[in-house]
Amino acid sequence: MRIYLVGYMASGKSVLGKFLAERLQYGFVDIDYIFEEQYKVSILDFFNKYGEPPFRKMEQEILHKTTQLIDTVIATGGGTPCFFNNMDFINQSGISVYLHWEVKPLLDRLYKIRKKRPLLSQLDPGQLEKFVVEHMQQRSFFYRQANYTVEGMNPDVEKLAGWIRERVMTG
Repeated sequence: MRIYLVGYMASGKSVLGKFLAERLQYGFVDIDYIFEEQYKVSILDFFNKYGEPPFRKMEQEILHKTTQLIDTVIATGGGTPCFFNNMDFINQSGISVYLHWEVKPLLDRLYKIRKKRPLLSQLDPGQLEKFVVEHMQQRSFFYRQANYTVEGMNPDVEKLAGWIRERVMTG
């Protein structure tokens, strides 16, 4: 079984993914990490040089290769579910979990790391808030299609692991 974690950038998909994989005794992969390892370039540098459209196509190719994985938790990029038919693909290929955050606490996290995020690196605090509010509204349509939603700020990993085990056992 594959468990796909979806949610906005900096929502904790990688951190939760590692904990969840440990609880389930699954493997763990991060699509952003795979991209950077496979193409030997940071996502920020790739975005700056080539832009978003080629990145999204390459990201989709990596996503499609995850079907080769068994018993793995997969942290997707924040935009992964929002392009092409990726959210449908995710839901057909495994169980999807949305890490939901309210805007204010997420903004606090994003402000601290914005220089490393291609879509945020040039934004001042006012621009950042406007961008994130609008962006989250657009992306939430896709995220809400997930099979399960957890509160991102204080996720209950044990409850989530139990829900997944139940889903896997009942088929």
